[in-house]
Amino acid sequence: MTTILDGKSIVLGVTGSIAAFKAVDLASKLTQAGASVDVVLTRSAQEFVGVATFTGLTHRPVSTGLYESNSELGIDHVALARRADLILIAPATANVMAKLAHGITDDVLTATILAGSQPLAIAPAMDADMYGAAATQANVATLKERGVHFIGPESGRLASGLVGNGRMTEVPDIIGHIRALLGRDGDMSGRRVVVSAGGTEEAIDPVRVLTNRSTGKMGYAIAEAARDRGAKVTLISAPSSLPRPACVTLLPVSTAIEMRDAVQTASADADLLVMAAAVSDYRPANPAGQKIKKTGEDPLSIDLIQNPDILAGVSGKHLIKVAFAAETNDLIENADAKVLSKGVDMVVANDVSAADSGFGTDTNAVTFVYPGREPEPMPLMDKLDVGNALLDRALPLLK
Repeated sequence: MTTILDGKSIVLGVTGSIAAFKAVDLASKLTQAGASVDVVLTRSAQEFVGVATFTGLTHRPVSTGLYESNSELGIDHVALARRADLILIAPATANVMAKLAHGITDDVLTATILAGSQPLAIAPAMDADMYGAAATQANVATLKERGVHFIGPESGRLASGLVGNGRMTEVPDIIGHIRALLGRDGDMSGRRVVVSAGGTEEAIDPVRVLTNRSTGKMGYAIAEAARDRGAKVTLISAPSSLPRPACVTLLPVSTAIEMRDAVQTASADADLLVMAAAVSDYRPANPAGQKIKKTGEDPLSIDLIQNPDILAGVSGKHLIKVAFAAETNDLIENADAKVLSKGVDMVVANDVSAADSGFGTDTNAVTFVYPGREPEPMPLMDKLDVGNALLDRALPLLK
């Protein structure tokens, strides 16, 4: 899997907070994603985490002071600032935010930030009263006015034992924000993309539903791929256990009717609609108001009626529409029929009975099917790579 982090240079500033332990996992995850991570530890941060830990995880030297004579960087703050694609402070204390707001550069981290012009992201971590203090909020407002990107903080249990707003955002969400920030000027910048995902549910009674095996992984991956390329993304999701993608507008729905209404509304000003959801073709005609009990009679019959065709009901002068066809037989024939019946610009067909390509897998092997053109089969890929391949083919249509 390739993400926008691959090959990027990131300066990770770690300051003196108990949440510094999360920075260890963050540095590891960024490195695993292909980023070159230069860690800068303040003096206070070293009371919580050590240099050797970050050196071992990133395979790079760690900066701890302005006058490190043995550093391979020479003048650390200038060299770091010049080569970084992004600077991230996580965790960021009230003290470091105050210094940045007032231009104080008394350590290697603040000097690096002042010497740089790349995007700056801050993930605050502190006690709720400290974050809510008037001085801190004034500093936050000043930094936001200068274009600093804030990630959190979140509300939750704090190190003090209190519950409030000041908890550092979790690592997966921080990485999502970083990916969005790095991709904000990408080839889909300014585009509005709507993606549906997951398997809809139709009530039989208050306890039981008709549904399918879709987990939403493909749709969520497409939403993340579009976000990473600068698009403004709305993800319309049927019930799913997947975490909410950062920097994506999530609209939760349950039934096919709810998904239809949400798709129609969200697509009104969209450029691209990707229907990756597995929408129920049928729903019970008369759902029971109470739980259906066993009576000893066999069989139990449920009358079904057709759900509306969501794609057929969505129109827009410049809206590009992409459908998915999850099939178990006659893949290309069924996809060709879907191209015509739904009036779409492309169908992404996949055999969900194939190994590593069905519901719940992290990979997919798809075939792109177009009106009046030969199908384009793709190899087995990670679902994020499939999402990017889809967007690569949709982009010329958008232009």
